[in-house]
Amino acid sequence: MGRSGVSDELERGRESYSSSAWTTAYESLSRADETAPLRPGDLELLATSAYMLGREDEWMRLLERACQAYSEAGEARRAVRCAFWIGTQLALRGKMGPAAGWLGRAQRLLEREEGECVEQGYMLMPVVFQHEAEGDWEGASATAAAAAEIGERFADPDLFALAVHVQGDVLVRYGRVRQGLRLLDEAMVTVTTEALSPIVTGIVYCGVILACEEVYELRRAREWTAALTRWCERQPDLLAFTGRCLVHRAQLMCLQGAWPDALEEAERASRRFDEAVNQAAAAKACYLQGEVQRLRGEFGQAEEAYRHASRLGLEPQPGWALLRLAQGNAAAADAAIRRALGETTDRPRRAGLLPAAVEILLANGEVSDARHACQELERIAAEYESEMLRAMHAHVRGAVELAAGDAAGALKSLREAAQVWQELEAPYEAARARMLVGQACRALGDEDAFALELGAARSLFEELGATPDLASLDSLTEPVAAAHGLTARELEVLRLLATGKSNREIAAALVISEHTVARHVQNIFTKLGVSSRTAAGAFAFEHDLV
Repeated sequence: MGRSGVSDELERGRESYSSSAWTTAYESLSRADETAPLRPGDLELLATSAYMLGREDEWMRLLERACQAYSEAGEARRAVRCAFWIGTQLALRGKMGPAAGWLGRAQRLLEREEGECVEQGYMLMPVVFQHEAEGDWEGASATAAAAAEIGERFADPDLFALAVHVQGDVLVRYGRVRQGLRLLDEAMVTVTTEALSPIVTGIVYCGVILACEEVYELRRAREWTAALTRWCERQPDLLAFTGRCLVHRAQLMCLQGAWPDALEEAERASRRFDEAVNQAAAAKACYLQGEVQRLRGEFGQAEEAYRHASRLGLEPQPGWALLRLAQGNAAAADAAIRRALGETTDRPRRAGLLPAAVEILLANGEVSDARHACQELERIAAEYESEMLRAMHAHVRGAVELAAGDAAGALKSLREAAQVWQELEAPYEAARARMLVGQACRALGDEDAFALELGAARSLFEELGATPDLASLDSLTEPVAAAHGLTARELEVLRLLATGKSNREIAAALVISEHTVARHVQNIFTKLGVSSRTAAGAFAFEHDLV
């Protein structure tokens, strides 16, 4: 390739980089580099393009070249930045020896420079993480604040956003939730209004969303996940960060009741992480798949997904314990959840285990232990001031009160839970709360309210495909003929089908979707061993079900 060709490739690569066309940028800059070694600035562009395509190892190799080239050219401060990113990435991978070496090189280069510079702020970030590792969260917060001040003073939005995000995350996790969330919001405003580098943009997006999820800040998580999704979609060939985005989306979809979509997103995320060799994130994607499958009654598939998550290093709790409970093995469920709680000290993580613990303990008749778990969740909810935690606590408090015989107290708690779940657009949790509301109404002698609440819960469970919960609901109502094994709703569908009504007419009569009717019809065919509507109708007449 001649000089003109090299120049064309270089210019094409730079332009593609500016427009976030990562594949074209990578290919053009690589071809230019093969012909004549790139200058360090262009090596950084090539390195970033490689990172955005999920090629992290190549990104570090290219940064090593850039660091060396900057050093040889006397541009020590630029070399410091390259060494900083290499050391940070190695530390995140757990390779502490090489990480310390690269960060030490960065510090030594910086010490040779005279006067203040923004790179001094970058080199405070490893100090933040060291303070945090030692349990000194005040030192970590103060150091991150100092780095943010340097970023602001030198008008470096990358450093400012990174430091403010890390400070907010530290404060949130150590109990100063409101203050921490304000800083996380500030970091996100910087991301959405300033021209940050691509890698820092992705890091802050994912870090802030993860922090919000860990303290059950559902509304913020939704808002920032939507923003991250838009950012990813503007870069069609982006691989970095897209897996994390898919996991965030899958979690929210699961909560919002879009289970098929959640399963699809989790599966896509798992494939993306396999490509990017991100084992921890792949484990989270597997766990989410197991959660959806468990809720739909696909227990064998759920168990395999949980096992896969475990092989990848993730403790599959509380899903595994709840799966054992759903399979009828209450003793195994009890042992699993008690063991998980026994080795978990992180308060938000315990908050995620406690509702499952209450459900399992009540199933085993351990009302006193369930009440203690409920009280602990109350303390955590008060500390973190999250609407989602408020709903979780009201829900389990109502369940404990109902089990203890206080139906009136339970009704108040469960009504609150159902309302907050509805406001949070969490239909599955709302349906479970309403089922308990119905039981409390029955305990108070109001059978009409019991029927209304269970009817509302049934409609939600059917739309979601929550087969285990439908079975639990059926056990609360009048028994259906054991000979044919149909649920109460399937019996209703069969009766209407036998009179010649279409799926659309059945859906209108029962106020459910045609899709739900079609699923019921298929279940009826399977249980009755028939293959047509005519045969199903004949069965209904023969067995006096109409």
